[in-house]
Amino acid sequence: MKYIASVSFGKDSLAMLLRLIEEDFPLDTVVFYDTGMEFDAIYNIVEKIQPILLKNGIEFVRLTPSDPFLYSMLERPIKYRNKPGFHYGYGWCGGPCRWGTRDKLTQIRKYKKSLNDEVIDYVGIAADEPDRFEKERSAGKRLPLVEWGMTEQDCLEYCYERGWNWNESIYGENVDLYSILDRVSCWCCANKNQKELYNIYRFLPSYWEKLKELQSKIDRPMKKYSKNGIPYGNLFDLERYFHKNQMK
Repeated sequence: MKYIASVSFGKDSLAMLLRLIEEDFPLDTVVFYDTGMEFDAIYNIVEKIQPILLKNGIEFVRLTPSDPFLYSMLERPIKYRNKPGFHYGYGWCGGPCRWGTRDKLTQIRKYKKSLNDEVIDYVGIAADEPDRFEKERSAGKRLPLVEWGMTEQDCLEYCYERGWNWNESIYGENVDLYSILDRVSCWCCANKNQKELYNIYRFLPSYWEKLKELQSKIDRPMKKYSKNGIPYGNLFDLERYFHKNQMK
């Protein structure tokens, strides 16, 4: 029997991991799927956690996409569904086009199969995410946060109380990502809402510039926003909208 924890190092999965270790649950391996597009704060936590895992005899495994993320996003030849020919790249990942998530699940399944053993997989779904329970309740998976009754807010406070944070250094000052974002997913995730994108524009300018660079290479707007019937989901249009309507 092998016990693994799938950890993205956001608040929920980190809280799960910390409590598993603190309460001496069986745990052989921590699996981190690294897109290469994570916030620096996530990589800082990954670096900080590894000595703790080593001390507790827990293996750390970093999985990566089957092909580089930016290749799939911008360069991979993709056949059109309803007409001949092809286009390059899947484009933004998020919403109905979650090609990055699909690859993540594939790589984790391959890793689990490679163990040639029965696997218990701890998954960090919080107790107040009931719409995700059944989707994750498959053979071999456990939801410790649900068992413990820990909500998303409980998880965030649990991490903070133990000295963990998601700080990004901007102009010499620290900005905690959970103070400006609802979820700390990849910085280029198209599931980010308008508030989150505005906060990236306002507080994380280096990431905003990287988002604009991607938008310059992708025809499809990142979001399907519109005002008075005029679309402005393109990052360059969003920037003008933010500057005109929301910057004080």
